[in-house]
Amino acid sequence: MTNTMNVGFGAKFQSFFRPRDIFLHDGASLRRLRIGAKMQMAAVFAAFVLLAWSTFATIGAIAAMNGDVARMQAQLTAMEHDVAAIREQTRVHAALLERRQAFLASIVTGNASPAQVAAMMPDQDAAGHGPATEAYARVDAMQAQLAERARTLTTARYNQTVQQLRGAGFDPATVVSAYTGMGGPEEPVAEPGNADPRFRELFASWRRMEQLEQAVIAIPSARPLDRTVNFTSGFGVRSDPFRGRAAMHGGIDLAGPIGTPIYATADGIVGRSEWNSGGYGNLVEINHAQGIQTRYGHMSRRLVEAGTRVRRGQLIGLMGSTGRSTGSHLHYEVRIDGRAVNPVPFMQSGTQLVALQRRVGGQGLAPVAIGGPSGGSAAPAAQR
Repeated sequence: MTNTMNVGFGAKFQSFFRPRDIFLHDGASLRRLRIGAKMQMAAVFAAFVLLAWSTFATIGAIAAMNGDVARMQAQLTAMEHDVAAIREQTRVHAALLERRQAFLASIVTGNASPAQVAAMMPDQDAAGHGPATEAYARVDAMQAQLAERARTLTTARYNQTVQQLRGAGFDPATVVSAYTGMGGPEEPVAEPGNADPRFRELFASWRRMEQLEQAVIAIPSARPLDRTVNFTSGFGVRSDPFRGRAAMHGGIDLAGPIGTPIYATADGIVGRSEWNSGGYGNLVEINHAQGIQTRYGHMSRRLVEAGTRVRRGQLIGLMGSTGRSTGSHLHYEVRIDGRAVNPVPFMQSGTQLVALQRRVGGQGLAPVAIGGPSGGSAAPAAQR
């Protein structure tokens, strides 16, 4: 059966490659060309080889092209990653510069609270520098110079304030400890853990100056009356005018006619404006921040309401004899962290402290001549 199949295949193969005649006629003569079996087989073999070579070459070219495309895609992905990294580095650095600028502006203008300034403190430059951030090098240098300049000026202003405070008769260390550390609401100031050391130093210098100046502004430096009146009772232990025995007197008494104008001795906010049954009568109490309060008792009339912001030298009431009083006078107190202290040294602080308060407070302090004391002295008289 196998021989029969081989014979059949050979017969078909020979019949396929049998000799063929091709006739060519050019219009004048007829020519005959015979193509034998071997020539036909050679042509078919050549065509097969050509087809196989073309197929192999095409497959190789396609494979090479696919490899090039893969390499190009990998290179493109790497480039996109580099571009994204550069873009992110640029964004982070630009945001850092903006935060530095906002921090410096808040320090220079003084329009933000310590907590707000601390919240704006910039971190260290974690992104580092690269080709994309070189364009910011000039801004970096300018901000560093400005921060150093601001720190220098802040330190100089602090030292100037200390000298002027000493010249006015106050110990700066006592002022800061007494007027900064006590009283008033707690204001947390949280610094970022990764803060830039240069800006942290600037903040510390600014904060120290701000605390001292706030303490200076809060010192009652004016007199509550703008005319000469009788000094009828001093601060400390005295003989109680009603009971005739020794008792602590937490302020001073200044006697004058009913209706004598009474003025605030420092900037502040009215904490109480009410009738007080504890002996003050008509009472106005002003909170001056940093734990300092002033009280004005026995008024015939109160002219400010609780919650009102008042300026140094502003009219707040009229003298009277309400409450536990033997006659028309003003009971004036200065309290630090709720503890009564002698008001006389504050009233005798003089023009140096007033000038200092004007400087550190800018427009925040009203001129002394507007509704304030004219510099008259109080003459001692018998106790009322």
